[in-house]
Amino acid sequence: MSKASWLPLAALFLGSTPAQAQEAPGPNNRAEAIKIIAGLRRIVAPEGLERTEKLRIGGIDQWVSVRSRDPRNPVLLVLHGGPGWVAMPTSWYVAHGWDEFFTVIQWDQRGAGKTYVANDPTTVAPTLTVEQMHADAEEVVTWARKTFRKEKLFVLGHSWGSILGLTLAERHPEWLHAYIGVAQGIDARESERRGWAWTLKQARATKNEEAIRDLESIAPYAIGKTPVPLKDIQLQRRWLNFFGGAAYRRPDASFEGAAVNLSPEYTDEEVRQVWKAGDLSAESLLSPILTTDLTQVKRLKTPLLLFLGRHDYNVSATVAAEWFASVKAPSKQLVWFEQSAHELMAEEPGKMLLSLVRHARPLAERAGDVASASPP
Repeated sequence: MSKASWLPLAALFLGSTPAQAQEAPGPNNRAEAIKIIAGLRRIVAPEGLERTEKLRIGGIDQWVSVRSRDPRNPVLLVLHGGPGWVAMPTSWYVAHGWDEFFTVIQWDQRGAGKTYVANDPTTVAPTLTVEQMHADAEEVVTWARKTFRKEKLFVLGHSWGSILGLTLAERHPEWLHAYIGVAQGIDARESERRGWAWTLKQARATKNEEAIRDLESIAPYAIGKTPVPLKDIQLQRRWLNFFGGAAYRRPDASFEGAAVNLSPEYTDEEVRQVWKAGDLSAESLLSPILTTDLTQVKRLKTPLLLFLGRHDYNVSATVAAEWFASVKAPSKQLVWFEQSAHELMAEEPGKMLLSLVRHARPLAERAGDVASASPP
């Protein structure tokens, strides 16, 4: 076939003209990039949901996004980590495909992400307490159950969000099909000690004198009942991240953080403010959070799923696994992510989706809370 004969055919199949094909490839800016991403993930199902909305939670405006191919599917509420490490703006990648099996709610917590931008930080800052965050989480669940007419839903808590989630599961098991803990926090001080010890071991093994000096300067670390100073936590995290304790075989989690810039849910101003919001959340909440001890939770009245990164030293996977071995629940399942550390939802997104479909959705199926009783 001659070039003259196949060119029109190629243009027909590729949906472009030869002149268009010669143009410089885009995207050329954030607006063009997010338009492409929004188009790729657009929900076209007749009964589908794809929206962001502002709720009045805990006396302030708080933002959620909702995505679902079919609202008859079970609701899955995501409690992001950090504090302040919002999941909504990276969900275009991290949670890709979840909305085919669940009605997925991403919530930007008090002092974080879109919720930070929607309120006066000087007014919100004094309310950034662990107790208030627990109350907010309960209120969001109440809103979701009422809005989607669901007796029960799934709560997935990642890192700091796992402390919110496990506490909610203990207090209100009647609200949940199951609780899903991702990078589960249990005994924060013990987790911090193990993370520090592992990091110092890596520093010594690689003869990194700067890391050794920094880590030894904060010893003894996380001992006693006094909250660890934020500057000491940040120093420990600097080197723990450097040696791959937060993202496996990566020096930090910036690869995931960069995805915020491509979020279709976020305006340019919200993207600019997201890390400032994270700093406020960390300054207010991180030290108190790292005094948490949930080892007294020895029995749950709702099914338990735990997803842990094999190489997670940021929130110790071994501490969580030890707790899991002894806790009682109507049913429980531990899934190890072998190529992940703390950011397992971004590190192994395919396995995350598969694990949710294999281990969570059947619990809703048995309760009749799915669009179809047939296997997905």
